[in-house]
Amino acid sequence: MLDHIDHHRQMAQSFKRKFFISLGLTVPVLLLSRPFFELLNLDPIGFPGSLTIQTLFATAIFFYGGWPFLSGLYSELSQRQPGMMTLVGVAITVAYGYSLAVFLGFSGSPLFWEVATLIDVMLLGHWLEMKSIIGASRALEKLTELMPSTAHKVDGDALIDIPVSELKKGDTIRIKAGERIPADGVITEGESMLDESMLTGESTPVSKHQGDQVIGGSVNGEGVLTVTVQETGENTYLSHVMHLVKEAQTNASQTQKFADKAAFWLTILALGAGLLTFLSWYVFSDQ
Repeated sequence: MLDHIDHHRQMAQSFKRKFFISLGLTVPVLLLSRPFFELLNLDPIGFPGSLTIQTLFATAIFFYGGWPFLSGLYSELSQRQPGMMTLVGVAITVAYGYSLAVFLGFSGSPLFWEVATLIDVMLLGHWLEMKSIIGASRALEKLTELMPSTAHKVDGDALIDIPVSELKKGDTIRIKAGERIPADGVITEGESMLDESMLTGESTPVSKHQGDQVIGGSVNGEGVLTVTVQETGENTYLSHVMHLVKEAQTNASQTQKFADKAAFWLTILALGAGLLTFLSWYVFSDQ
């Protein structure tokens, strides 16, 4: 779990860093872009060498900010599974290649600002995606940390510390002040304030007395409680919550698989339409 979170955290940091650096490099590209100012009905800023400066900044954005999509393009094509990375990679490569050709003398209007802003938007989207994945993984990790590893089992007049996994329904346990409840159960002796915020969202401690239900994973206050275990293991409230979180992550994975399939066909259609348009333009433009 920790390796999984660290991996996504590193990816999130990488996308974040690339986004802000690329965003900063995009500013001069926009300021020197004639089509961008024409879109805003403003007079463009122009001076000798402005296109060269724009090209240099756009090149830096393309290779630095666009690298995740270029490497993703190569990876997807190597696996013969073109998807969203392929679509974005092809889009920025074609637009940048065409703009570079214009800079070198080919007739037309460069698309440097479109390339820069597309890369910025895609980097932002991937950064936010990584953050959401980390949040879900951290939530599951925190839930697993709520349950203590040992419990104080009442054995006559003595207390025996045993692993929580060995608790059985009907066992009597003692929860001291400040300890976490090791299993779901009913209070048979004592009263205290329990912090259930991590489980139920209740922001303030809840008063518990004899006969009240307690939830495994909640934190005992200053009182000492004697509890009869009702549910253990996979049947506890905490386990059900963890199951729901895992199920939500699984559903997200299924949605991702569907999105990948949709991206595959979208990429095929987009590239096919682009190729057909180019061939039609090439053939009929000479007539």
